[in-house]
Amino acid sequence: MQIKEIAGDLKFPEGPVAMDDGSVIVVEIWSGEITRIKPDGSKQTVARPGGGPNGAAIGPDGHLYVCNNGSNFEMNLVNGLMIPGHTPPQHKGGWIERVNISTGKVERLYETCDGAKLLAPNDLVFDTTGGFWFTDHGSNNSERRLHGALYYARADGSKITKVLRELTSPNGVGLSPDHKHVYYAETMPGRLWDLPLSAPGVGAVPAGFTPANFVGAYPGLAYFDSLGVQADGGVCIATILAGGISTFWPGTTPVRFEHTPFPDILCTNICWGGKDMRTAYVTMSSTGKLAQCEWRSPGLRLAYNA
Repeated sequence: MQIKEIAGDLKFPEGPVAMDDGSVIVVEIWSGEITRIKPDGSKQTVARPGGGPNGAAIGPDGHLYVCNNGSNFEMNLVNGLMIPGHTPPQHKGGWIERVNISTGKVERLYETCDGAKLLAPNDLVFDTTGGFWFTDHGSNNSERRLHGALYYARADGSKITKVLRELTSPNGVGLSPDHKHVYYAETMPGRLWDLPLSAPGVGAVPAGFTPANFVGAYPGLAYFDSLGVQADGGVCIATILAGGISTFWPGTTPVRFEHTPFPDILCTNICWGGKDMRTAYVTMSSTGKLAQCEWRSPGLRLAYNA
């Protein structure tokens, strides 16, 4: 597989969104900016929301919806690499924001659920009804970790629901091709989970002690970050330490697994674009790069594009 760097000098890129014009929008968590990268590699600032813009997706109105973690991570330079650390003491929580791509206007959509502050929203995915799933990563310092959660919310700001609680650093989230399952990855355990859905935004929680159905874990030491879903149902998870994309195929027996290495220990997200959806874009965050390659399988077309 030939990996091509299409942009560098990014301040911890994440949340790639492949646009119809061939550009890719990324967030830069460290600088609090949202940037459009054009096919020739040139950059254009879309908005400066501040905080820590993280996962992003186009909504039904054509605006960009962003999980902003509110500067949940201290950013450290370690041997020239950008490495996120603990939650700084001044952190007050995160939010969901909506960004007008044309004007750069930013408005906060959700900051609380049932009267409680969101901690650190991380990644999101829209369904076809105008609602979206998002993860809240939680926060941690040198003494303790606060649990994260899985939420469902409406794009018009009318409703937000905590569907699963007390999760260990939930990060990437995605929907199966038939929208009957929502997948989420937990960072620190390096595990992928499958929550069956009985209706849009409604999980069919399995019996027993687990919040969802266990799909798989990396066979060794690695952390999971954000994820994307292939058209064939494979779940592609950006993988930290192992440096690459880990793919699981839920429903196969045994669960099929494959790891694709990339030249960065902190790959954080993947998306697809192009007419055939075979062009993969991967954020290589510790080195501040956006990479491109031809993927083995088409990515799943998302509910909304722009």
